[in-house]
Amino acid sequence: MAKILILIGGHLCNAPRPQKEAETLANAGHNVTVRGFWFDPELVKRDRLLIANKKWRFEPIIDFQPTHRLKNWSIRLEGRIAREQFQRFGIFSPGLLGYGAKAMLKIARQTRADLTIVHSEAGLWVGNQLLDEGFRVGVDFEDWFSEDLLPEARAVRPIPHLKALESRLARECTYCLTTSHALAKALAEAYKAPKPMVIYNVFPWAERSQIDHQKRDRRNPNLPSLHWFSQTIGPGRGLETLFQALPYLTFPVEIHLRGNYPESARQWLEPLVPSTWCDRLFIHPTVPNAELLSRIAEHDIGLALEIPYCLNKEFTASNKLFQYLQAGLAVIATDTIGQGEILSQLTAIGRLISSNDPLALAQALKDLIQTPNNLTATKAAALQAVEKQLCWEKQADNLLQVAELALNDKY
Repeated sequence: MAKILILIGGHLCNAPRPQKEAETLANAGHNVTVRGFWFDPELVKRDRLLIANKKWRFEPIIDFQPTHRLKNWSIRLEGRIAREQFQRFGIFSPGLLGYGAKAMLKIARQTRADLTIVHSEAGLWVGNQLLDEGFRVGVDFEDWFSEDLLPEARAVRPIPHLKALESRLARECTYCLTTSHALAKALAEAYKAPKPMVIYNVFPWAERSQIDHQKRDRRNPNLPSLHWFSQTIGPGRGLETLFQALPYLTFPVEIHLRGNYPESARQWLEPLVPSTWCDRLFIHPTVPNAELLSRIAEHDIGLALEIPYCLNKEFTASNKLFQYLQAGLAVIATDTIGQGEILSQLTAIGRLISSNDPLALAQALKDLIQTPNNLTATKAAALQAVEKQLCWEKQADNLLQVAELALNDKY
């Protein structure tokens, strides 16, 4: 079978989509290696747990943990110089796209895989270089990188260069995936390219057998419980809408947020929470991948309050939406095009509301909670949708078909 290399821009535990990709390709008999980067010792532990007893491998390209800081100072310096040159003179270099882009290219050349699949911004540049050298390349647009981030962040990003890198990969890679039909259409139109294969950010139905049925988050099991999670708690993720909706709620609920919670986030969040709700708001740290589904499953309603401040947010369907469904939660999601693609077809799984609309969120919560049968039926519909449609088992064949086509391409 084929040798396949998957390149990611960070820790394996923060990359659920490449994990499922690697598992599927390895189960089909391919020799699969994932290469990324290490930064955080705690996340390194989670990475090691993830790869135990797998048919595929993960290896860091560079270890940036604090104990290796001196060893890697030159790569950090290279990134800083790249940013300064771009901001002052408009000069593009791969160091703008993340630490270790050149090291990633070196690994890809050494591996000489039959198919190299790229996921990150740095991977876009690596993929273009590999195409120049005659390698077979695949790309997963799990984000539309050139159309991501808030305007102030985009102002210092090499947007035209990212678009050029994306355009070539979209047009020339047979193995070309993305996260929603809306994003597939947008990419095809923007780059005059074939539509990428849509692989939703869904999760295996079989993982539900690992739910531990413990109650580690909830304090009062008699109150309905709302859950929201992201890698980091902070502004621009829809939490503002949640806090603004609380004064309109006339019934008690528990609110559970999960994510990294730095001091800057605490200073931002605390003034937004009405004083009468402080004793029902709980902040939880991130947990290992194997535990996340269990912790989500403790709750009743998952909040996917994405704000469409850029085209990437508008078109993609997020991981959290599908993990809520996998856990058997009813969902309340803002009406981005990507999330609307799911909830407009499966209306029974939750409520679709306008973004930045606290009154709409309060009304959706009232609809679900004040009629208990509604919440029970919605949670049951969510599980049924996952089992029959929105699970990885239903997506895997499409991924394998695209991989087979790409591996049979003559370069």
